[in-house]
Amino acid sequence: MSQIFLAGASRGVGREIAKQLVARGHQVIALLRSDQAKAELTAMGLTVVKGDALEAAAMIEAIAAHPPDAVISTIGGLPEDGSTRADFLGNKHLIDGAVAAQVKRFILISSIGSGDSAQALPPNVLEVLGAVLEEKAQAEDYLRESGLAYTVIRPGGLLSGSATGEEVLTEDVTVAGSIPRAAVARLAVRCLESDRAVNKTFSAIDLSMQRSKTDFEQAEL
Repeated sequence: MSQIFLAGASRGVGREIAKQLVARGHQVIALLRSDQAKAELTAMGLTVVKGDALEAAAMIEAIAAHPPDAVISTIGGLPEDGSTRADFLGNKHLIDGAVAAQVKRFILISSIGSGDSAQALPPNVLEVLGAVLEEKAQAEDYLRESGLAYTVIRPGGLLSGSATGEEVLTEDVTVAGSIPRAAVARLAVRCLESDRAVNKTFSAIDLSMQRSKTDFEQAEL
């Protein structure tokens, strides 16, 4: 059993990761910006901490107050007030907090199209998502340079619904496809529990939803 500090548990991939962690017997500290999802997460067995990842001092304080074995971040996008994206700055503050607390592992959920995986996406998609992917790439680079033991997971297009069991990880940056959020969560927990995922960057797709044409080597954890 480990204690995991999870940013982004209120919805999407983060909520799915929270479910997987609890099912695997991990203790989860969930960071929330508001109280909107607090009752649901508390009912799941999570400990909820209120804080804004865009506030540097708050992240250092929050992580230090609940020293975790690992931090997992799924945060990104514009906050409700539309002020600043969290894709880089929010993750930077979480990484700084993890470094200060001497956390053992940091898992960052990014996106296919970030960094050297930009080649996996067509130009029209890159044009639409360019600004977001640039911030995600900044967060990835900041994590790699932080000195933390890290894993970056870049899922393809995110879908609702159950995992099919065909989710895979690969270090091949040309791979593209889609993947259910629940499947990303399963892969994230596998990475958390595997030393073979340390200091690795993976793309994540469901084999039945692959869009790239070439064969590729799957990562074994």
